[in-house]
Amino acid sequence: MSAPVTIYSTRFCGSCVRAKALLEAKHVPYTEVLVDLDSEKRVEMVQKSGRRTVPQIFIGARHVGGFDDLYALERAGGLEPLLAGRAD
Repeated sequence: MSAPVTIYSTRFCGSCVRAKALLEAKHVPYTEVLVDLDSEKRVEMVQKSGRRTVPQIFIGARHVGGFDDLYALERAGGLEPLLAGRAD
């Protein structure tokens, strides 16, 4: 069983598209929260992440960061363990 993945994004965000494509290529399901359509969700994103930019990605309760952070995690071999719930 994999940890749930949540991506706070907007409809017109290239980094959001790349983050979702990376996850889709790995067959990782995710929940997308569009913050450009819901100001309350944007406030929630900022409160949870401390950041105002998108995407903001969470795996389980852990804040991963944006696309660059997700990509770096993948390149370092840390994404799979995190998805499996085995990373700190």
